[in-house]
Amino acid sequence: MTVKVYGFVGSNATYRVLASLYEKNVDFELVTVNMAAWEHKRPRFLARNPFGQIPAFEDGDVTLFESRAITRYAAEAYAGKGTDLISKDPMKSAIQAVWMEVEVQKYDPATSKLTWELFFKPMFGMTTDDEVVAEFEKKLEPVLDVYEQRLTECKYLGGDAFSLADLHHIPNTHILMGTKVKSQFDARPHVSAWASDILSRPAWAKVTAMLKK
Repeated sequence: MTVKVYGFVGSNATYRVLASLYEKNVDFELVTVNMAAWEHKRPRFLARNPFGQIPAFEDGDVTLFESRAITRYAAEAYAGKGTDLISKDPMKSAIQAVWMEVEVQKYDPATSKLTWELFFKPMFGMTTDDEVVAEFEKKLEPVLDVYEQRLTECKYLGGDAFSLADLHHIPNTHILMGTKVKSQFDARPHVSAWASDILSRPAWAKVTAMLKK
């Protein structure tokens, strides 16, 4: 049966899932959810995600929600295809899991706020709050300092190979590279090189091609 992703072009959480499927060379169908028409709050969608948020995911009898859980499923269910996104070595896998958690707890809260203020609000004709930008840019700085040190030790956050620990960072990082916050990445050479590397992956190029359409 066809793998289906229920989301839309414009959602960073959807992009995270699509990037993982492209990395794994898994064919899928993107089923667009019309958020403006509140399709995500209707019973048919709520049967897939009771919280009424995108994306939702189906693979045969498997129905999932929460983007990072979906990427983990794709990495494990299709372990024999495409890029190895989770190491089979328990110790390496545990290290990757640490940095996946860092992304959720440290990186995403600051960068999601910054992408909202600097990218999405202007796109919707809303006014950016410069004080909020300054606050969350300040919160991002120590996170990037830790990343800079980590990336002096290995090429990727989870070790010497690209993994979900890096992939989960891509959507927000992609947006921030088009804002003034890019200077925070540029000021840290290892972080800058890492960001350029993960954003240049062929799988992400396929996602950005969808954006352009």
